[in-house]
Amino acid sequence: MPKIVFIEPRAPNIHIFSQFPLPRLGVLILGTMMENRGWEVEVFVEDLRAIDYASVASADLVGISTITSTAPRAYAIADRVRSMGIPVIMGGPHVTYLAAEALEHADYIVRGEGETPLMSFVDAWEAGEACEAVPGLSYMAGGILRETPAPPPRQDLDSLPFPDLRLLKPDRHARFSPPVPILTSRGCPFDCSFCAVTGMFGRRFRFRSADNIIEELRRYDGSGRAVFFYDDNFTADPRRAKELLRSMIRERFRFQWSTQVRADVARDPELVGLMKKAGCHTVYIGFESVNPESLAEMRKKQTVADLVDAARVLRRNGIRIHGMFVLGFDEDDWTTVKKTVKFAKKARLSTTQFLILTPLPGSELYDKIQSQHRLRFHDWALYDAHHVVFEPARLSLPDLQKAQIFCHRKFYSVKRMAREFLSRQWPSLAVAHYARRLNRMWKRRNRTFLRLIKFLRPGTGATISIDYREDVRL
Repeated sequence: MPKIVFIEPRAPNIHIFSQFPLPRLGVLILGTMMENRGWEVEVFVEDLRAIDYASVASADLVGISTITSTAPRAYAIADRVRSMGIPVIMGGPHVTYLAAEALEHADYIVRGEGETPLMSFVDAWEAGEACEAVPGLSYMAGGILRETPAPPPRQDLDSLPFPDLRLLKPDRHARFSPPVPILTSRGCPFDCSFCAVTGMFGRRFRFRSADNIIEELRRYDGSGRAVFFYDDNFTADPRRAKELLRSMIRERFRFQWSTQVRADVARDPELVGLMKKAGCHTVYIGFESVNPESLAEMRKKQTVADLVDAARVLRRNGIRIHGMFVLGFDEDDWTTVKKTVKFAKKARLSTTQFLILTPLPGSELYDKIQSQHRLRFHDWALYDAHHVVFEPARLSLPDLQKAQIFCHRKFYSVKRMAREFLSRQWPSLAVAHYARRLNRMWKRRNRTFLRLIKFLRPGTGATISIDYREDVRL
């Protein structure tokens, strides 16, 4: 029986979800498809399970999925696997956009959605044929980069298998049992300048049927685990979302769930009411900014009034809100920073996440910042939205970094913790304590970086490269 190993590298630094890892679905769906083909499959999601290289050594093929911040770790793992004489195929958003870079460490790159290319690649592999006809594949031949045309996006998402979560096999010492990840749609018609999603999944929404989703959810009813819907915008099509929610209500599922939505969900009170009745306890919303100029700059297609309405309507329906904000757009300054944290507190958001604008490869923002010679770090391990990597327009590098630390400290204040203690809001108190501790830990672990950015003079166009290989323990 041939064997394939899938690996999802861990993040290089601590971040807001370090204690609450959630595996991406790509390796699980692909692993399930390979199981269905009769292959032996092993999956290592490093946030949940350490890589067993003795097991990897027996593989015929190794697949590694990476985002931008985990790319250095992914490349180091790929180098070690190839030194064993095992071919490596890589996928994920980072290598989709930077295939030539990734091919310095891997034998093949799958660009975009991986299901069709991987199955076609394995067809050729099993038949002993060349891979020139495999769609969406990048590889080197005779020292020349070869790239085959990408396949059309998969329209029938019901044809994908339910991911086999047993493949995760988390270590016994893992502190956190992740919620069940469910994906009901792909694609996004919006065109936010800082987002690289559309290059991976397209500008058109594609949906699974309600019956197909319900069938998968029945597997986990009564398991005691929460569900997280992985969709970039769960309520993108309100009519379709209501159909699914009504089906969930009829099933009387006992689990609670959370998901990501846009602020415009509040325009439909019936939809919000159905979400609550179907078991929704938390929504993650990209508020992004309370600066109208910044919202226009990023093409978010939402207003500050939309943000206010979203907080009010969701709170009134008893749904917790995790608000996500991004600092560092060209129209942002310290006034924006202070207004942002003031809004988050006044809106009584349950939890927040203040991120630093990060120009990710594949986004319009990356092309803009690079063309303006404003990138200051080319080390992908820093591209985690917790490190400033480019020169802002109205803030210095140290000030933008301080802004994120300031916002977390102000939102998760001692006063807030005391109020939650007195009102016995134990979950919120625990999160606030964790957030303050994380802030301190991050500053401690990143002392060198914080000193370094103080010496980067604005307007010089200078970039710094740090060799992270010494920090990659294999």
